Amino acid sequence: MNIQIFGKKKCFDTQKAERYFKERRVKFQAIDLVSKGMSKGELESVARAVGLKNLIDVKSPLYQTKNLDRISTPSIIQEILLENPKLIKTPVVRNGQKATVGYVPEIWSTWE
Repeated sequence: MNIQIFGKKKCFDTQKAERYFKERRVKFQAIDLVSKGMSKGELESVARAVGLKNLIDVKSPLYQTKNLDRISTPSIIQEILLENPKLIKTPVVRNGQKATVGYVPEIWSTWE
């Protein structure tokens, strides 16, 4: 397994995801979305697995500011997410081509 956890330091679900893998002694790479963001390739890979719209944090204050509720063009949404990683719902957990958004241990357990 090659686990990557994209999250925010103050995100409770990100902390729970990290704890989940630590408790099972599964090595993972923690990536701070706010400071590092996601590469275009990483975002595309995750979007293929979970859907681009599922990556958007509708509770983020930036959601209304960027008018994401009115944008339907995938390439524009992708560009906004790359420029504003705070808009990405966390945690994003990747295992190769598989990915999840949020705290979903029932899916992660099938990866082991």
